[in-house]
Amino acid sequence: MEFEQVYALFSDIWHFEPGSQPVTVELMRALSHAGNYVAGAYEDGRLVGGSVGFFAADRCLHSHVTGATIGRGIGFALKQHQRGWAAERGLDRITWTYDPLVRRNAHFNLAKLGARPVEYLPSFYGVMDDAINQGDDSDRLLAEWSVRQEPQSCPPSVDAVVALADEGGRPVAGSVDAATVLVAVPADVEGLRRSDPGTAKAWRHAVRDVLGGLLAEGRVVTGFYDKSYYVVEKA
Repeated sequence: MEFEQVYALFSDIWHFEPGSQPVTVELMRALSHAGNYVAGAYEDGRLVGGSVGFFAADRCLHSHVTGATIGRGIGFALKQHQRGWAAERGLDRITWTYDPLVRRNAHFNLAKLGARPVEYLPSFYGVMDDAINQGDDSDRLLAEWSVRQEPQSCPPSVDAVVALADEGGRPVAGSVDAATVLVAVPADVEGLRRSDPGTAKAWRHAVRDVLGGLLAEGRVVTGFYDKSYYVVEKA
């Protein structure tokens, strides 16, 4: 019964097309039976969040999909539960992927949790058909969250320059030569996909080129500034 509730919650959040669901009831049951992470958050007897993860190489838990009611602290509580679960099993880190263009997710992952992106993955899942991502390339950042070390906040240097700016809602590339640079993301890429898909695609390619290029060069993301910019520093 619980697996069906988690599946229904995920479907309500993403409105997946038939055959495109990231996890099925049967897979959740198999993962749970094999000792992997399948959890739900309840409020007054009603499921309000769920998360599914599996063991990965090098003492790692990969969090495959997590969904929760927005703006009520449920997602944060789920991640803290996940971290405690991983620590009890002797794991060192948790990884997951997220869309680098979604500001609230970047702020949540980097500023609130203290996770750090370690790899840019262009079109990781191909073109997706769910209601949130429909028609867009599925670029993802692979985030890594230490289970053993407490997260640290890294505010940007006063000498930071803007490598990608938001000017009138459109991306404008700047200099990447400074030791610390800021990379902007759009205010609401999900709305842009519906109202102005051309601008949404321009943001996708601009962030892929600038942020993806910086990570490929060996630079590191150290934070998310002002709920708007990735902070990227030379290693």
